[in-house]
Amino acid sequence: MACTSFTRRRWIAGAAATIAAPAAIAATAPLRVYGITFRGMTDVEKGFEDHFASRKIAVRISWRDMNRDAGRLPGFLDEIRATRPDVVYTWGTSVTLGVTGPYDAVVRGRHVTDIPVVFTLVAAPVLAKIVPDLKAPGRNVTGVTHVVPTEAQIRAIAAYRPFQTLGVLYTPTEPNSVVVIDELRRLGREHGFRLVERSFRLDGARKPMADGATDLVREIKEAGAQWLYLPPDSYLGTLAEGAIVPAAMELGLPTFASTEQLMQAGAMTGLVCRYFNIGQFTAHKVEQIVLGHQAPGTIPVETLKRFSYQIRMPAAHRLKLPPPLPMFNYAELIGGGSAGS
Repeated sequence: MACTSFTRRRWIAGAAATIAAPAAIAATAPLRVYGITFRGMTDVEKGFEDHFASRKIAVRISWRDMNRDAGRLPGFLDEIRATRPDVVYTWGTSVTLGVTGPYDAVVRGRHVTDIPVVFTLVAAPVLAKIVPDLKAPGRNVTGVTHVVPTEAQIRAIAAYRPFQTLGVLYTPTEPNSVVVIDELRRLGREHGFRLVERSFRLDGARKPMADGATDLVREIKEAGAQWLYLPPDSYLGTLAEGAIVPAAMELGLPTFASTEQLMQAGAMTGLVCRYFNIGQFTAHKVEQIVLGHQAPGTIPVETLKRFSYQIRMPAAHRLKLPPPLPMFNYAELIGGGSAGS
């Protein structure tokens, strides 16, 4: 049967990563960080700030928010060039590519090349061409990825309930989503499962639209999907709790989350990294550069070492899909949430 190979001992219950770091380092002047978020402050930024506070490192962070509007980025880039911060913090694939450019298509005078950039919440840095190699980025860029390797997620889904057909809903204009869909297609060929894809409709300005989102979920179910995979997609995240997850629940379609945000939106299960710890780890990378005097190009792009396999029990009971008994030894069981109400 497809996708049944899985070593359950690999998954460690609900453990958050502990970032090993040397004793606190006193800075003579505050570190200056220019941070660009995509959709406002999240737990990632809270963890980022917490790292410096807990280490008693003086830092001055200038937060700027895209509010999902790419038209704001040129002004932010002008401000970066004018203020010359120590490090630029970027949230997500779209923001990072807008600041750094793809490694093989950098435009001098537009993209930031002479100030270190540390990214976070990027699903697939190599596939998105942010860095050519995770172990040796080779440019003035490094960062943290928040998504458990896609193949590991597929095995985690199969460990809960084997499947032959996987559904996925995504935004076609989000680079992070597109690269993950490409990876799912490859895994489908290798592991022998069929992928049912649907993408959000776009308006005349190529902005995704919520209209018809629940119909897309229904189409995925009617096409034979046994799971609905929720990729690391920012627009999907805005609709997950209010539309996508409830629609899937009504159709009896279990949902698997790729990120903590999507678990919080009500997904039945997921293998995720905690956003707060991702933020702490991102700040650790900044510390390595500014206080440790390490070149970004030599600092590996990494994710957390431990993941949390989360299961929303009310949703599992409602769908009559209790987790396999071995999962109770390591999974984090969530007792509430909108999906199970």
